[in-house]
Amino acid sequence: MKLCVYCGTFNPIHNVHIAMANYVRSHFDFDSILFIPAYKPPHKNVDDELANHRYNMVKLAVADIGGFSISNIEFRNDKYSYTFNTIEELYKMNPGIEGKINFIIGTDAFRKIEDWYNSNELKKMLKFIVFPREDKFKAESLDVLKNHGYDFVIAGMPFMNLSSTILRSRIRNNKPIGSLIPPKVMEYIEKNGLYKSETP
Repeated sequence: MKLCVYCGTFNPIHNVHIAMANYVRSHFDFDSILFIPAYKPPHKNVDDELANHRYNMVKLAVADIGGFSISNIEFRNDKYSYTFNTIEELYKMNPGIEGKINFIIGTDAFRKIEDWYNSNELKKMLKFIVFPREDKFKAESLDVLKNHGYDFVIAGMPFMNLSSTILRSRIRNNKPIGSLIPPKVMEYIEKNGLYKSETP
């Protein structure tokens, strides 16, 4: 089994998240793309109620898309959601994984990968699929990580300027987001009154 994971806060999940996962599914040969919402990101404040909302929104977003699934692996314990621990557990749970687990990531996060917990071990466990998160991305800007032994490929999908931060700001300011987010997620946000005030 070839496995690709998409870890993130997804606060909230939006159409560019889905587009990135669809790009990977159509350009790479994976049996599954597994969305893993973070429960307690070590670098962010955690609101338990919002964490559960984030999980529910990802579940709604991927429910009807073939080849996409969701894992609650980071919600099963009360520890911080360190990627190394999650990936280590995935290998234990899936002994039939072929090669390395692949990991979807944006250039903004990938540039900080060496600051992640146990990154020297993590880089042996993963192949990264890196998406440009800036308009004028230059591949050579990641050469230092290649030289440090990180295994990665740069996705060819054009940059799309949308983030969860932008979405939350639009919701707070009563600006339309209907074209930017899956319809079921939009309904969930409205039903639960999410993001009307600033959130972590």
